[in-house]
Amino acid sequence: MGELTRVDAGMVECSACGKHISLALLEERFNVCPACDHHYEISARRRIELLLDEGSFSELAADLVATDPLKFVARKAYADRLKQSQKRTRLKDACVIGTGRIDGRPVAFGVTDPGFMRGSMGSVVGEKIATIAEVALEERIPLVFVSGSGGGARMDEGMFSLMQMAKTSSAIAKLKEAAVPYVSVLTHPTMGGAMASFAALGDVIIAEPNALLGFAGPNVIAQTIKTELPDGFQRSEFLLKHGFVDMVLHRLALKSAISKILSYLSG
Repeated sequence: MGELTRVDAGMVECSACGKHISLALLEERFNVCPACDHHYEISARRRIELLLDEGSFSELAADLVATDPLKFVARKAYADRLKQSQKRTRLKDACVIGTGRIDGRPVAFGVTDPGFMRGSMGSVVGEKIATIAEVALEERIPLVFVSGSGGGARMDEGMFSLMQMAKTSSAIAKLKEAAVPYVSVLTHPTMGGAMASFAALGDVIIAEPNALLGFAGPNVIAQTIKTELPDGFQRSEFLLKHGFVDMVLHRLALKSAISKILSYLSG
């Protein structure tokens, strides 16, 4: 969704509107431009601050670490890329799960971090999603998951990664069978294997504005079917119009909306 350009120590330029904005104000607004409401990426930890009641989050499965079963090497070795992402984000992998509260209501919660290999899903991410779904089922509390995956399934792990699509979908299916609510929040971008599994299975699906959502990207689709795509194709607003998502909400309105949804779904 664009990059911020540093102007000086305390100011950045918004790539969407060109306005110079205070870093402090941008942080206060959880990386939403105060001039044009352009939504920039935020970390998993900041998502937790945004959506859960202060001090209520208790993290689970924090020590799960990916292995390198294929000894995969592309431009860089997978093992080296993992170490770099761990150092940069201070996370073991691209997903954080745990329990917490939203306006006092207990929830199982998960979120992917875009800073860790674009939020892609490997075996650890899949295991964490399945784990938090099991917690929701056992405790009979709603699951809220915030997705953001530019890479979809993490091909560095080959079939071990693709297996997570079935694993996470099965875990969500058990929630539906037990009538445990699942709210899926889609952020920019949510693509590939994530969108083709757990991210698209919410009882209620909420998207942030102008998020790119889908399996294959629009350029790939246009080249494959040899035709020009409609304006805004695969963006949140396009998918809302065509019934794929239930609502598109400003980031700062998410917590209150989810709270109301959970109140309704949970009776």
